Amino acid sequence: MDIYKVNDIGELIEGNSYVGRGIVIGKTADSKKACCAYFIMGRSANSRNRIFTVKNGEVFTEPFDVSKVEDPSLIIYAAVRQFENNLIVTNGDQTDTIYDGLKDGKCFNKSLSTRCFEPDSPNFTPRISGMLTFENGDFTYKMSILKSIDAEGSDCARYSFSYPSKAGLGHFIHTYVCDGNPIPTFQGEPERVEIDSDIDIFTNKLWNALDNDNKISLYVRYVDLESGEYDERLINKNK
Repeated sequence: MDIYKVNDIGELIEGNSYVGRGIVIGKTADSKKACCAYFIMGRSANSRNRIFTVKNGEVFTEPFDVSKVEDPSLIIYAAVRQFENNLIVTNGDQTDTIYDGLKDGKCFNKSLSTRCFEPDSPNFTPRISGMLTFENGDFTYKMSILKSIDAEGSDCARYSFSYPSKAGLGHFIHTYVCDGNPIPTFQGEPERVEIDSDIDIFTNKLWNALDNDNKISLYVRYVDLESGEYDERLINKNK
């Protein structure tokens, strides 16, 4: 087994019907841009009734059909926000927890110490989070997963990862291993994946690999490390 293998993200996901929600962070192969991507999938009608919207540079999940919303508490949130030179991306309202923590002088991990997995027994969906910190024409990034320590949801196990940026290398963390009942949660370190220099190639590769029945929305941002400007792509299955 090659522990340093960098995987094609399309090949990694294709054929897996349910990896849940996923975050990808890394540097493009040409070393010019930072990549940040977030996608959501859903099995229930409530989960599938969503779209991504962008408002003032921030990304939100919103209901596609407001009349069909059952419980908005775990499915409607800000997914991407920026505080100063930090770009935050998460799968829940812990985006705001990190944002508020940074404002109060707390670090990424300290901010998340107040949170745990989602209270959706028996799955106990993990909270996954990432943050890019830009400085001196480059960036570093952190990732986190908060997950149940046992099948009963008796306590929270906290894992955090910190990375330098390396050309062509990204890391991919997702909430679930695959479909199931209950759904098995993500195991181990974030997976190593290739980051294409072209945002459209990367976006299409990721979107096309996600299961057609369960995928809902995808957002990808490429930040130019020299200028700070960014390109973004947004795909909603519900139109």
